Amino acid sequence: MKKFLQEKRVTLFLIKALVLYLGFCSQAIAQQMIQGKVTDATNQPVIGASVVVKGSHNGTITDIDGKYNVNVKVNATLVFSYVGFKTKEVVIANQKMLNVILQDDTQSLEEVVVTGVFDKRTRMQSSVSISSLTAKQIDRVAVNSSADLLKNIPGVFVNSSLGEIRNTVYSRGVSVGSNDGASGYYYVSMQEDGLPVTNATFGNYGPDYFLRSDATLGRLEAVRGGTASILGNNAPGGIYNYISKTGGKTFEGEIRTKYGLEGNGKNPYYRADFDFGGPLSNDKSITYNIGGFYRQSDGARYSGYPMNKGGQLKANVVKTYKTGNVKLFVKILDDHNGWNEFTPTIGFTNPSFPSGVTNTTSVLIPSIQEDFTINETGKKVHYDSRDLVHSTDYSTGLNWDQNLGNGWKLENKARYSTKRSLWNTTGIVYPFATDGVVFYAVTNTLFSPGVYSFNDHKTGTQIGSVTNNFFNYTVNYSNFPGANIQPNSLYFNPLFYTDNKMKELINQFTINKKIDKMTFTAGMFYAHSNLNRMNSTGVGEVFSQMTTPRPTLTDISYVGLFDGQTYNLTNPNGVVGGAGKSAPVNIIDVAQDQMAFFFGHTWEISPKLNFDWGVRSERVSFKGNNQIAVATDLTSTGGTDGNPLTVYDNRGGKIDATYTYSDKKVSTFSFSSGLNYKFADNQAIYGRYSLGNKAPDMDMFVTANTAFGVANLDPIAQKIQQFEAGYKLKTGGMNLFVTPFYSIVSNVPQQTVGQETDDITTTYNTPALYNKFRTMGVELEVNQEFTEKFSVRAVATFQKSKAVEYRTWDLGANGVADDVIADYSGNETDNNAKVIFRVSPTYTSGKFYSSLDFSYMGKRAANVPNAFELPAYNQTNLNLGYNLTSKLQLQANINNLFNQLGVMGWSAPGGFPAALDRQGFTKEQLNANPNVVYSTLSLPARAYFITATYKF
Repeated sequence: MKKFLQEKRVTLFLIKALVLYLGFCSQAIAQQMIQGKVTDATNQPVIGASVVVKGSHNGTITDIDGKYNVNVKVNATLVFSYVGFKTKEVVIANQKMLNVILQDDTQSLEEVVVTGVFDKRTRMQSSVSISSLTAKQIDRVAVNSSADLLKNIPGVFVNSSLGEIRNTVYSRGVSVGSNDGASGYYYVSMQEDGLPVTNATFGNYGPDYFLRSDATLGRLEAVRGGTASILGNNAPGGIYNYISKTGGKTFEGEIRTKYGLEGNGKNPYYRADFDFGGPLSNDKSITYNIGGFYRQSDGARYSGYPMNKGGQLKANVVKTYKTGNVKLFVKILDDHNGWNEFTPTIGFTNPSFPSGVTNTTSVLIPSIQEDFTINETGKKVHYDSRDLVHSTDYSTGLNWDQNLGNGWKLENKARYSTKRSLWNTTGIVYPFATDGVVFYAVTNTLFSPGVYSFNDHKTGTQIGSVTNNFFNYTVNYSNFPGANIQPNSLYFNPLFYTDNKMKELINQFTINKKIDKMTFTAGMFYAHSNLNRMNSTGVGEVFSQMTTPRPTLTDISYVGLFDGQTYNLTNPNGVVGGAGKSAPVNIIDVAQDQMAFFFGHTWEISPKLNFDWGVRSERVSFKGNNQIAVATDLTSTGGTDGNPLTVYDNRGGKIDATYTYSDKKVSTFSFSSGLNYKFADNQAIYGRYSLGNKAPDMDMFVTANTAFGVANLDPIAQKIQQFEAGYKLKTGGMNLFVTPFYSIVSNVPQQTVGQETDDITTTYNTPALYNKFRTMGVELEVNQEFTEKFSVRAVATFQKSKAVEYRTWDLGANGVADDVIADYSGNETDNNAKVIFRVSPTYTSGKFYSSLDFSYMGKRAANVPNAFELPAYNQTNLNLGYNLTSKLQLQANINNLFNQLGVMGWSAPGGFPAALDRQGFTKEQLNANPNVVYSTLSLPARAYFITATYKF
């Protein structure tokens, strides 16, 4: 019996073993190796794409050539996916080779965003208005500047017509005080990898001096309003985060070369970009990325020397471990940039250029080189207009993400930088009448009667003669170029020397705790910015002839009415000043400290309903030392060369007063709260209220130059209230966002610069008046995919803006005696277009792609007095590309295809100094002289670019 049972067990074992063996064999027979290649619609390999057997953990990723191989069963489904592409599923039959093409995903509701949210989340989950641009979208357009990319974001106004620097960016009407190149980022935070590019701003110093878009840019995320009040540093208007590429698990890179013709095909443009990265360690836990660019261009309006020359280098190393990662990064920027000054214009309803002026005409000074000394120090400085604005940035930092376990996560971002912005350039180039008192006041010859002669510097030919007889000016001879712009006039070109040196430490620490369906976020932001600044407009002046396509130099001299001697106002280089003389140079030291604590709470009340709220307590403090210089009269000693007849060096400079201030601070408290409700996976709505603040920037302290002004430094924060709602829909081939908004900006200071009665070269600031503005509107963003080859992206803003309370100063004649307050409350605010629209159809077929960017800017009030409206305009850009091979691509771009003249900014008529007072120009003045010449800043003329990209 025992033997029988034992034999039975053996038999059963053999039967089971046979069944298992047969099953294994049948499974092995049903399994097969399949291989292939994954590419995009342009036949580029998709590196690192996921290839997974559906319903299992069996899978792989594509290699550097986009190739893969994986074991699958017959009739199994392979799932191919990669960020930025549509997921594709393929049922496997008996094939052994399968090549797959992934289509771009124009839908972005499920993309994860990191900017302006308390924790990483998708756009569908978020109660914040966020838009993003991928590297592919960025690479396919040719932009003037980093800010130019933001034209693809709804609700954002961008004026990049000045050039690569001194742009203007604002959103939703939160714009007061930021609609000028000197303060174009007043309400927003321009960030690089989650930290502000620079945390200190003031007149003619801002983030775009140090922010460049190149091949290292991987993504751009833009937040308008909303949580920017809580998660942005003193920036309630929005956060624009330029996110750099990091290295992947495989080595890859690209080299781009670009050649262009700007200025309607006249002015050359050269540029080269590179970017590459990959693993540094065998286990691929350490990766690196390095890239940058070098560029030289003559600009849209050639001034006789390159308007942009220089580049940058960026690199990062990332160590990834089981519970987190650490990123070390560096950036070196060394760039020279100029900008397009305003050009003469006629006509207010249909602006056009006077005869001889075009949209490629430059008004900047010719090449000027001069030496001067700083005050009475004897320290010599070399001024060279060809250096333009020379910006350098040496930055290094460390980012640390750590999962602490049990729902705890921390993140710390830190950066230290030394920045410098050195100006050797000019500005405020406006017609200057030689038969008016201001010319003689500026040249310090008010009380120097005589016959003044104006000659062409190159040929010596006389172009004009004027007799100055103690405030009576008689034109003896006039052959001044540009008489159709302003008779008997020259361009006034003050020579600006400004050396801004900034040392800056920025750190942001955040800790998160997730408990069930809630996330709590707490954080601290700290920034210390230390400015050392030397600035002078007393280096000299150039009075250039209004010739085209660019000005020419003028020599000026006069024969004394009483002594008959000849006095030279300009030196041998055609400059009033220079010649080694000393110049008045202000020396400013300001330290700004900003400390903020913020807290946020998100709660998934149900699978459909999310709630979040947050607060921010912030303090900005200032201390400084301002040494103010004045001009001195050296006529009695004959100036630098000892000759009183060479007037150009008969003035010097010295420190006249020193003002010290400390503990000047502004404390603010901000709040934001929002609800997001998902009707379904493809449809949601949200609502949000935010109360933010904007403390004054460093400009208030940099410009304090009198005892009265320093004693009355009283920074007051502006208050910004914002209401917004949002509707999000993904259906079929469409992705739609509709965002109504309402904003109120209060406590906005308005000051005007006046001229003293006894000395018109001396200015004064009027007392501040505080105003209030309101904007309501709606933003639209839609991506519609009609076929796999054809899609359309459109963004639009419809808005109405009103100056609820607006008072300004009407200065009348020189001096304060007749200054009165003018009230324009109820008028439309300036430079807020009622409609901003951009539509971009894209067609892709095989190796070819094309897109068209059509932009429309509606009418907008020129100033708050509503003297006239800047007319609507449109612009069209054409983008074409073709992949010659899987690695080599050619791209062509034409910006402003139809060479449209669009007015982006303006200055008042009357030449210098009247041109500076835009708010002082009224309807009455316009009606009295509707044909007067004024100045405008227009769109850059048509430009052509061709780019070759090699990817490896």
